Amino acid sequence: MPSIIAAAGYGGYISIIKFVVVVGLFFAWMPLVKWVHKDAKAVRTRVESWTLVVFGTGAGAMLLWLAAPLFVIGLLIYLIAVGAAAMAYVMHRNARVADFEKVLTAEHLRGMFVNENKKLSKASRGLVLYTANGNEVPLPTPKSPEAFGFGTTCEIMEDTLWRRASDILFQPTAQDYSVTYFVDGLGTKQTPRSREEMEYFIHFLKHLGDMDTEERRKPQKGRFDVVQEETRQKLGWDIFTAGSTAGEQLKLSRRQEYTLMKLDELGLTTSQVEAIASLREQPNGLFIVSGPKKTGVTSSMYAFLRNHDPFMNNINTLEKEPAAELQNITQHKFTLSDTGTTTYAKRLQSILRMGPDIIGVADCEDAQCATLACAAAKDGRIVYVTLEADSTMQALGKWLNLVKNKDTIAGTLLGLSNQRLVRKLCDDCKQAYQPNQDLFKKFNIPADKIKVLYRPGEIEYDKHGKPIVCEKCQGTGFYGRTAIFETVIMNEALRTVIREAKSVQEISSQFRRAGMLYLQEQAIKKVAQGVTSINEVIRMFSPKTKPQNKTS
Repeated sequence: MPSIIAAAGYGGYISIIKFVVVVGLFFAWMPLVKWVHKDAKAVRTRVESWTLVVFGTGAGAMLLWLAAPLFVIGLLIYLIAVGAAAMAYVMHRNARVADFEKVLTAEHLRGMFVNENKKLSKASRGLVLYTANGNEVPLPTPKSPEAFGFGTTCEIMEDTLWRRASDILFQPTAQDYSVTYFVDGLGTKQTPRSREEMEYFIHFLKHLGDMDTEERRKPQKGRFDVVQEETRQKLGWDIFTAGSTAGEQLKLSRRQEYTLMKLDELGLTTSQVEAIASLREQPNGLFIVSGPKKTGVTSSMYAFLRNHDPFMNNINTLEKEPAAELQNITQHKFTLSDTGTTTYAKRLQSILRMGPDIIGVADCEDAQCATLACAAAKDGRIVYVTLEADSTMQALGKWLNLVKNKDTIAGTLLGLSNQRLVRKLCDDCKQAYQPNQDLFKKFNIPADKIKVLYRPGEIEYDKHGKPIVCEKCQGTGFYGRTAIFETVIMNEALRTVIREAKSVQEISSQFRRAGMLYLQEQAIKKVAQGVTSINEVIRMFSPKTKPQNKTS
């Protein structure tokens, strides 16, 4: 077969088919050169070099084609040369971009035959996102960085809602991001996420939370809401970001509805509920709400405050970081900007001048603040203060060191509480068992009254060997948490003890004689009632452990 040059024979004859093929491939090559030039700029690679490679390869292959003795051989040379140059560039640029920006991959080719808007709508997983300003987030442009971040957000939200996670921690490592879900207060490791995916995810969340997308070192806080279309349930999330040597850290925390919590929902025993509820009849006094960090002390203070009628009383709070908005209660936040102009105690003093009937003071950890709280309690107000302590006696010891004056403490103190949080057994899958008698004796459980205890149900499998996961607790064996309280309600005899005792140990002995039960004893009551398990109580009083590995 003659070459394309020889195809023009004597008399000017040219093969129309060969001419159309040459012209068609030429005009297909020119857009390729233009795309490489434009795309190289977008992916920030060597624009001139790659444009020259593709252009030069195509031009050289065209000349070889025209000079080839056979048309087919020249065509193959051209196709192979241009194709190799194009694929070399595609492989180079795909290595530099996110998965959703890669071209000629199996996912990209499949996407050419589907409706991208429909695909993006499916990726929302029935969730509607709302910004910090309350605006509904529309579906982003398909195959954009926003679409990638949107898809990851919806995927993570769906998973955390199903698993009932209250907090999600994303920590950068050398290779990727570790992910930890906190369900009922216990951390569980999940499958790591790639750094590339997290970059788009964090960027999208910052937009969502009205945060500075360019700031990657200083701590930032934002918020957003998620609504499930099926149930119309609205859940609020707080976003926390901060820089580290390994990269930007991210934490998501679900906002709790503290306004709905009542005394009998906290985990107090019937007698404890009655005793604390009676505080609303007191004309004045001070109550100490204590516990270690992250044991629900704030929830308890909010519930104690709401034990009083907010319409009949002027209720205020002073907090460094309010956990939730309380209806009909005036909340005052002490921010970092206040530290340059005033102190926590002076801020409390200014609030007291406004004449509240009842006030809750979170983190009352300095002597001046404690003295003001006692003065307010003596002056006809009811005051609730929170302290970080491991027991009621440790809390009382702290208060004695802060106030110094035993007469003042004895004259104003209404009572103290200390608490822990334990996970509640799932009612749908918990199993009864009969422990040995040594266990009953060890934990002082009356074996004549309590015949069985309860523990998380064992995993069951279907006929194919696949685990059957409880739909309520997702296989954890626990559902929700409850608090265990150690409480002391003051009377005249105990006030005399505080005035006359020479040590906290002496006060503790008198409190025990008055019927105070320790936290461990209250915890065993929960075990005997089938609310929680022995192992959960042991875990609660043991040193903190690292998050567990991922569970199904």
